Amino acid sequence: MQLGRVVGTVVSTVKEPRMKELKLQVVRLLDERGRETGGYTVAVDAVGAGHGDVVLFAAGSSARQTERTDGRPTDATIMAIVDSFDVEGRVVYEASAADERPPEAPRPRRGGSRP
Repeated sequence: MQLGRVVGTVVSTVKEPRMKELKLQVVRLLDERGRETGGYTVAVDAVGAGHGDVVLFAAGSSARQTERTDGRPTDATIMAIVDSFDVEGRVVYEASAADERPPEAPRPRRGGSRP
């Protein structure tokens, strides 16, 4: 598994039928100190990550080991949103309370309420 930060989204209206309904995210790779390495990958999002989230993703055949990606042609899958991590006893990253989102929180409707 590798660390990365979600920096964008890929939109594709024409794709392999088994890839429909899968969200594709652009992930910038991070090293063990949380520094960007300059590399990027596109990964299927299996957990609902958002822009700016630090994530764990799997590449290769392991990317197809989630319920959402089983039997689908993917080479990278986001499998976890990172709350924190440390290296050699030092906290490298810790999500702030403002960054935390409840899972599957409903989004507010646009345009106000209708009478």
